[in-house]
Amino acid sequence: MLNDIYGDLPPVAITIISLSVMLLGGFLLSRLTKLLRLPNVTAYIVTGIILGPFCLNLIPGSILVHTEFLPDIALAFIAFSTGEFFRLKTLKKNGLKVVVITVFESLAASLFVFVLTCFVLRLDFAFSLILSALAAATAPASTLMTIRQTGAKGEFVDTLLQVVALDDIVGLAAYSVAISVAIASFSQTGIDAGGILLPIAINLAVILLGAVFGLIMKIVISKSNSSDNRLIIALSLIFAFCGICAVTEVSPLLGCMSMGMVYINVSEDDKLFKQLNYFSPPILLLFFVRSGVSFDLNALISPSGAIGSVSLLTIGILYFFIRILGKYGGAFLGALITGKSNEIRNFLGLALIPQAGVAIGLAALGARTLSLSGYAELGNALQTIILSSSVLYELIGPACAKLSLYLSHSYSNKLEAAVPMDEKEISEKNEVELLIARIEKIRKELPEENPSEKAFNEAAESYDIYYPNNQRKFGNKRR
Repeated sequence: MLNDIYGDLPPVAITIISLSVMLLGGFLLSRLTKLLRLPNVTAYIVTGIILGPFCLNLIPGSILVHTEFLPDIALAFIAFSTGEFFRLKTLKKNGLKVVVITVFESLAASLFVFVLTCFVLRLDFAFSLILSALAAATAPASTLMTIRQTGAKGEFVDTLLQVVALDDIVGLAAYSVAISVAIASFSQTGIDAGGILLPIAINLAVILLGAVFGLIMKIVISKSNSSDNRLIIALSLIFAFCGICAVTEVSPLLGCMSMGMVYINVSEDDKLFKQLNYFSPPILLLFFVRSGVSFDLNALISPSGAIGSVSLLTIGILYFFIRILGKYGGAFLGALITGKSNEIRNFLGLALIPQAGVAIGLAALGARTLSLSGYAELGNALQTIILSSSVLYELIGPACAKLSLYLSHSYSNKLEAAVPMDEKEISEKNEVELLIARIEKIRKELPEENPSEKAFNEAAESYDIYYPNNQRKFGNKRR
């Protein structure tokens, strides 16, 4: 079918057309999921599956090869944006409680998965250890996009964002230890303490380097008043950091998170994050669509795809449900111990279900490491389970995250809930007066007009003064 569509087109044309199809397909399907009140991330994953080899087969495999850089770039944007929420003022207020909740929910998920795979299913110890470490990670992209889409805010959202960011740190640390122990268990010499500590030291070095990049970003950007230049400088530094991490084969997640955290704390400038948020949606769309395209159904349902006597499909399904139980139970217990509100205790676990970018990236790295150690089959099985379960998580995870935001009263579609009024005002005013008061309250909360927008509006107004009939004349000409 691909030959009929693309024929003898040059590779550049095929790549551009494929990217266009991915972008357009993701956008169109997001219109449908919007009607169903589902987050956009769900649409993007489903679009990839539909365009992939198991449905329409419209995207050639070469696109996956040519866009191998895309997960690193997408993760860098996600991590940098997450760093904005690590303000020292907020961390001093809730830092210890958030750490406790994060440790409980991430390690509970890992423990549940390890008990399932190693003791119930009797799978290989090294494989069980790596898979359980990957269970700790949560997809920050899904959570961030769902929060942006709903406009949710409040204590629940602040806690959620900090937990999501921190549990990726726990997940990366757990993975570094797990892969080192797993590789050591294969060798004749046994487990080496140096082999465990080295990956942890490398990740710490990456965090420090990200902090240095954050300081450099603040120094350079503060000397530039142009919005375009600010965006260019930020992108160049983020891409450069990703390049350094790619050379050393280390995930850029922790470093970019450190970069964003340092920048927001030394500059107090959140406008750069807003600029990046406007710039990043197409990249995130392509990233999630690409994940759906790369889903390999044959490896999951093939009879030959098994570890011992257990099929990959069985492992994937059990992993899917057990990780959810671990996340919810750990978050509930952590919030209970720290004395958090009922909303956080009861609904935080629902928002921690999504798992995609970080876990998929680490699974690919683990597969490569196991392959180099002579255990390619375990690596391929690991990658297949994580990718297939991530697709399921991204189908239901964002919806669960949106449900948790709604149940925790973090957002509302009703004007009364979005703009609350005092009981005295409600009793003294009729419905029309209350509506006017709410509109006025919203107007006061809007950000002030920046100088460039003000200058543009003044220029537009002066144009209307000098040419008051201009719009009418153009309308008459068209008629």
